[in-house]
Amino acid sequence: MASDDIAQLADALSKTHVGDGELSYKGLGLKLDNAESAEQLARDIKQYQGLRALRLEGNTLGVEAAQAIAKALENKDMLQRCYWSDMFTGRLRSEIPPALRSMGSAILSAGARLTELDLSDNAFGPDGVKGIEQLLKSPSCHTMRELKLNNCGMGIGGGKILAEALIECHRQSSSLGAPLRLRVFIAGRNRLENEGASALAKAFQLMGSLEEIHMPQNGINYSGVMALASAIRHNPELRVLNLNDNTFTKKGSLPMAQALRHLRNIQVINFGDCLVRSEGAVALAAVLREGLPILKELNLSFGEITEAAALVVAQAVADKADMEKLDLNGNCLGEEGCEALREAMENMNKGDVLESLSDDEGDEGDEDDSGNDDDDDNDDDDVSDDCNEENEEGSENGITTNGNSPVSPNSPAEITSFLSCPSAEQLLQLGQLRTHLQQEVDASEPQKAADVILKIGSLYSEDPETKAAVLDTIDAMLKKLLSGSTLQSYCFLSTLLVMMGLLKGEGKTKKALLVPGQLLCLEHAVQQEYFPKHDASLLHIFLSRNGGVLKSCGSARERLSSALERRCQD
Repeated sequence: MASDDIAQLADALSKTHVGDGELSYKGLGLKLDNAESAEQLARDIKQYQGLRALRLEGNTLGVEAAQAIAKALENKDMLQRCYWSDMFTGRLRSEIPPALRSMGSAILSAGARLTELDLSDNAFGPDGVKGIEQLLKSPSCHTMRELKLNNCGMGIGGGKILAEALIECHRQSSSLGAPLRLRVFIAGRNRLENEGASALAKAFQLMGSLEEIHMPQNGINYSGVMALASAIRHNPELRVLNLNDNTFTKKGSLPMAQALRHLRNIQVINFGDCLVRSEGAVALAAVLREGLPILKELNLSFGEITEAAALVVAQAVADKADMEKLDLNGNCLGEEGCEALREAMENMNKGDVLESLSDDEGDEGDEDDSGNDDDDDNDDDDVSDDCNEENEEGSENGITTNGNSPVSPNSPAEITSFLSCPSAEQLLQLGQLRTHLQQEVDASEPQKAADVILKIGSLYSEDPETKAAVLDTIDAMLKKLLSGSTLQSYCFLSTLLVMMGLLKGEGKTKKALLVPGQLLCLEHAVQQEYFPKHDASLLHIFLSRNGGVLKSCGSARERLSSALERRCQD
């Protein structure tokens, strides 16, 4: 090395932090290309007794320098924490795997037991993951508690390699009676996409020990989100879940909401910029109402959530004593909606919890006649099953579809005939068979249930016999549909709202042709004891914000609105 380089290195090394078992070269900007340039650093490591933590972040290591450092680590059996982020700036990608492999091999040789490994901000791609694969599988990582691989460009391939390594580590450690119990996993900005996320979800589910998951900006859409949802319900100690800037849509939001019901310790949820949309926000609000007792932060920013759905979320945090931050910025509230949301939070004495709304995207305006979104919905699988706690993903419910009139396979012929072309005369002719109509609705299939409810509601008339038959049938079905979890009832009601044109939906749910009788049936229902107040509040919020779509129903709209208002004030 030139004398000037040696002097600069000596000056940098003089700033090394030593203490508490930690040797730190953090942020010194050392450029260590070969063994000679790393000689002093390697000597310091070798001479440090009781080394437990080594900080090398903010420097850059070549292959030969890494090998020299590795040699010094070969007898450091007490090493537990490796802070090696941003360690290869300016290096060729081909240099990184052998450098990592040599340092990992040294840890194995030393017999060290790591608790924390941070390799963030090293753009090493899938090949870099291969460089740490053997380390991750080894006994040195059986004790791992924190793994940080943020912004490493792993891609799908790297995600799969990482997942397999963690699964193997868990298998080997379990065979020794001390299974891997990873607590913190950080892997944002890695282009994992659905395949990488799904592979890692298998590892998460197997471990069941995670307390923090950070996977923002990974190009994950609903199928990857569904896999992660399935995994997190098996991690009951989860405290922080950050999936910012991925793409949920309804198909991902509903399974995620269902999974969150199982978590009692979660404190921070970040689904910002995840395209949760209004139906997803309503589902999450249901989970807030019935669970998440110690939640502190909820980020649903930039999710195409409208005013009504945002207000439902706001109401759901009313009893969250630990709530510190609710972020609904960047959604579609409009100026009046922002003011209504602020007022609602102030009325609950939670005005300071609401984050700024300065980036609101403005009121969509035409929510009630904008139709349904089909983007991100390229397959025909309906995810409504995820509203039913008893159903596993992809399970069948024994329901067949006959055009627009789905019926249970064991239904009497009279029921099948009635649902295919309902009429008041047929309803009356059913007599005692009307009780079978309850079997045609289930909260696990909200779209079918809403369709049947609206069909029967359309038969309402002031004829005493018909009116009684219709209302009795509606009561029996709604009592069944609203008797389950809040999430189930909210899923059903949000689907009903979509079909009524009061909520912009996704997928294949189509708006029904509304008549006053359907609204009059709801007016009756919301006044009954079986109809929960919070469900009435949900309907009232959407009707009061988007009621213009029901103008064709005349006074029935006003009667329903008045009944909802009274119910909410009870």
